Amino acid sequence: MARSSDPTRARIVTAASKLFYAEGIRAVSVDAVAETAGITKKTLYYHFRSKDDLVAAYLAARDQPNLELFKRWFDEATGPLPDKIAAIFRQLARAARHPKWRGCGFLRTTAELANLPGHPAIRIGAAHKKKFEAWLQAIFEAEGIAGSGELARQMLLLLDGSFAVVLLHRDASYMETAGEAARALVAAALPAGGRLDIHRQISRRSRVP
Repeated sequence: MARSSDPTRARIVTAASKLFYAEGIRAVSVDAVAETAGITKKTLYYHFRSKDDLVAAYLAARDQPNLELFKRWFDEATGPLPDKIAAIFRQLARAARHPKWRGCGFLRTTAELANLPGHPAIRIGAAHKKKFEAWLQAIFEAEGIAGSGELARQMLLLLDGSFAVVLLHRDASYMETAGEAARALVAAALPAGGRLDIHRQISRRSRVP
């Protein structure tokens, strides 16, 4: 197996990512990936033992970039914690309005492999969602929120639920509605002092002419 830093391997993963996300993993053949990458199928199989390995590499390549994007959206958002959480959903809604948006690649791949629970791509997808949940839990714990783990799970459910509904209806406003629900849940979970600070900020904003 070639090293992950091999430029040919990276080109294959880039081609596969483009095709798998746009068309789905079952609709895309190994031949199509090789052609898009500008290599022979023999070269592809030198780097990946099977299409299953390639699908797993596709999701593995999305893992850290997606998590870093969520973190950047959170860090760049202004306002108290509930607003920063809602901003993640707002940014996702903006992404969902792009004509090339096809939903969550992890969830779509999982749906296509639902009858193969042991597939390596399923494990990668599950680990990715757990990382997102753990990141939120750490944020909530730092704010002194009791039941931080449960709140993080609620955020994940809102996120993945909105992915599914927006993909079904092609209406990104559902993502924004999920964000408002997330904002309310986080605001309600804050310790009393934090909730009071938020109410004060809202009151000050409402007095601005």
